[in-house]
Amino acid sequence: MRKTTFLLTTALCAAALQAQAQDMSCKGKLSTLNVIGQGMPAVTALDSYLPEFNEKWDTEVKVTMLGENERRAKARLDASTGAGAYQVLYIDEANLAEYVDAGWVYPLAEVVPENYEIGDFRTDLSNVATVDGVLYFAPFVGGGDVMMYRKDLLEDAGIDTPTTLDEMVAAIKALDEADNGAHGWSARGQRGSGMNVWRWTPFFRAMGGEWLDGDMPAFNSDAGVEATDLYIDLMKSAPPGVATFNWSDSVEAFRGGQVAILIESDVFGPWMEDPAKSSVVGKVGYAPPPDPLPSAGWAHGWAVSKTGAADDCTKAIAGDFVGWATSKEMEQRRLEAGIASDIGRTSTLQSDAYKALVPAEYIEALLATGDKTNLLIMKSPVWPEIGDNLGLTLEELFAGTRDDVRGALDEAAFFAEDSLMQLK
Repeated sequence: MRKTTFLLTTALCAAALQAQAQDMSCKGKLSTLNVIGQGMPAVTALDSYLPEFNEKWDTEVKVTMLGENERRAKARLDASTGAGAYQVLYIDEANLAEYVDAGWVYPLAEVVPENYEIGDFRTDLSNVATVDGVLYFAPFVGGGDVMMYRKDLLEDAGIDTPTTLDEMVAAIKALDEADNGAHGWSARGQRGSGMNVWRWTPFFRAMGGEWLDGDMPAFNSDAGVEATDLYIDLMKSAPPGVATFNWSDSVEAFRGGQVAILIESDVFGPWMEDPAKSSVVGKVGYAPPPDPLPSAGWAHGWAVSKTGAADDCTKAIAGDFVGWATSKEMEQRRLEAGIASDIGRTSTLQSDAYKALVPAEYIEALLATGDKTNLLIMKSPVWPEIGDNLGLTLEELFAGTRDDVRGALDEAAFFAEDSLMQLK
């Protein structure tokens, strides 16, 4: 049956390439399609199938694989200088605002053919890839947050699955005090806009916090202080060294059986069910973050460069590549290969092939979290430097080298004022 399903999926992909209702007059008009990529499964898995796309358009797709920081720098340089060496850019939530404000990428609906059904992308990912109601990149990896919890430990302690923040805090403290061999909680403490700031931000927003008041930074508000105080308090129920934990440290602590409750990016859910690396397989429950915590959305994906794809034929071929590479048929191919990560489409989440690889409870949590997932970080081109500086401040507070929360946040806000002045 597995072989039959794979052959069917392959046939669907081949048919999709040949049966699209689109103008093929551009075939042979572009010798090379240059694409920036990063080593995600959704990218590396394309290698086997690129000949199909090359044959369709009589072109050669060249994917330049880069690490995250180099990829960001390369794409930004190519777009900002107008070099246009790349027709397809790999972008993410951290730099989308800058790309849209500068006019470097096309709206996705303008370049991707309708048959690729961009409305099928997951709600949480689409929310992140959208600015002012317009979708700008095709998200093939990302997600929001899920609360992962040890069902066995909660049951032994007579604690129901928390549905509110107050219930979660109480459960964390009770589980930490119980004689169960696990700490109550873990989180990212390490400095960085994508590290401690990323995990702190849902608490900040849950307290009613806003990044800006007009054009002035406002994260040093009462909400910022309250969120920081709570985060520090929860760290008392975490493993030693949590003040400098990154996401990997927290995830490994949880699947190593050292932690009872963890809120992390949903992509780590399947990691808990890997019998080769997880000691908690079958013991983990999944649920949306408890109210009023929002879900911190992130996404990576491909967009078509306005500078790299300035003429109609290049634009058409680049748009077709983005649609093909992120299509539901391509995701089914990866599932048939046993790759359960990098799922960008709602139809894939609900497919039998995906349900065979992950617990139903995990899928339910993803679908339930979608509507409360959004880009929670400051939507500004200067966010990376503001966020990294805030992350340094938070790490100092988490590590206890500073204890004046209000004063520390005031300093970080003053730094942010200077960064924001660059935009004027």
